[in-house]
Amino acid sequence: MLYPYKQYSERTPDTQYQELLRRIQTEGDYVMPKQEEEAKMIFGHQMRFNLANGFPIITERDLVGADEGKLSQFQMAIGELCAFLNGARRLEEMKRFSCGWWARWVTPEKCLKRGLEPGDLGPGSYGAAFHDFPTADGKTFNQIQHLIEQIKELPHLRTHFVSPWIPQYIGRGSGKTQKVVVAPCHGWFHVHVYVSTNEISLHHFQRSADVPVGLVFNIIQYAALLLMIAKITNYMPRELVYTISDAHIYLTQMKDVQELLEVQPERFPTVAINPLITDIFDFRPSHFTVCDYHPRLPRRVICTPV
Repeated sequence: MLYPYKQYSERTPDTQYQELLRRIQTEGDYVMPKQEEEAKMIFGHQMRFNLANGFPIITERDLVGADEGKLSQFQMAIGELCAFLNGARRLEEMKRFSCGWWARWVTPEKCLKRGLEPGDLGPGSYGAAFHDFPTADGKTFNQIQHLIEQIKELPHLRTHFVSPWIPQYIGRGSGKTQKVVVAPCHGWFHVHVYVSTNEISLHHFQRSADVPVGLVFNIIQYAALLLMIAKITNYMPRELVYTISDAHIYLTQMKDVQELLEVQPERFPTVAINPLITDIFDFRPSHFTVCDYHPRLPRRVICTPV
């Protein structure tokens, strides 16, 4: 696989994450979401990551380091992506892909509220939508498999698009029961192939982003997905375009945010994937390597309401 990366010394530190944090601080509206924890939010924001400038893992805090025998946050983010691509929707399935951080959302109490078995993310969850989207004839449709096939056969099309949203499982209100523990926050993506230059880009749309916590892992996931698709379809990855609708910071996170804003970001690192993988469903966290990563602050846990 060919990578677009410049030499590390030629890359420029990326400030887009800090710019988003500052914009929410200065322009955001105060809101009280269902978690009953006040937040500041802005509606509509876009970032663009040219992979020639490195792979977008924020450097304000460490997301790659891990204790001996433990997985890093980077690896767990990749594991969650791989699980969803393969249709995982239950906690035990997620753990097999090295991602166990859904445990807080699939407790017996939370699942019972949605009419689900304990540990079940629900038929409206990411894995179900990506891998087993329900159709009118009662069968299921694998959006990821179709995406890869269509890019290979008809790369010029403008319809290389995937959605995590299954409306009948997500609607709420009188007489309706949501059949998913958390309505999908991310996962709408459109792939564009530059046939003349043999390059490929991915535009990702996020409905809702917890900017200090979840967003940094989602950026990793969709940059990784771009690498995966590029590898499987034999194109050079060019750019991740990242659009957020509701971007928010909870007020309890503001102290951590301020510390993130007080450091100067470093250059983005290099991420490579195992060249022997030829099927998008076979990728695992161990197939990704990170080098030239120099975070400013050590690993930390930033709290988010459940």
